[in-house]
Amino acid sequence: MKDLLKKSGWVDILISIVFAVIGIFMIARTNLAMKIISYILGGMFIAIGLIKVIDYFLSKGKYDFYNHDLIYGIIAVIIGLVTIFYSGLLESMLRITIAFWIIYSGLMRLSLSLKLRTAQINMWSLSLVLSIIMIVGGIYMLFQSGALISIVGIIMLAYAIMDLIENIIFVKYVDELL
Repeated sequence: MKDLLKKSGWVDILISIVFAVIGIFMIARTNLAMKIISYILGGMFIAIGLIKVIDYFLSKGKYDFYNHDLIYGIIAVIIGLVTIFYSGLLESMLRITIAFWIIYSGLMRLSLSLKLRTAQINMWSLSLVLSIIMIVGGIYMLFQSGALISIVGIIMLAYAIMDLIENIIFVKYVDELL
């Protein structure tokens, strides 16, 4: 169990580093980042949609009353095209999704800080402060409708740094938690 928790902590550290790199890229190259994100997501939706449509015709789904792959495929292609051509909409969706993720992570870290306190680990207060900052930052990001992608990048970078600190604390003290 201890090894599994440590491995999970190291994976979380890696995810935090990836978030930091993406945040830095979004700060440094705002327009390019938005276009790349739009094209990647749009391309993924279009590919999935085309696969669904092709699968529908190959599997003779037209005779199966519960096979809706054709409809799902067409909708996915439309979503893909909208994502590519309306990147401003994507920016709002991305901001909201990331805000929810940060709030969720902050709440999970809040729970962890309370467990650290119960285990009488001195770092629980730092963990608590960082989790509260994460929650407040996520809520701010959620309701700040005019946030540019660079602000999203700054918040992602700050989140990644706080998450990285939290994960290092967790990995360091995992033995004492069990």
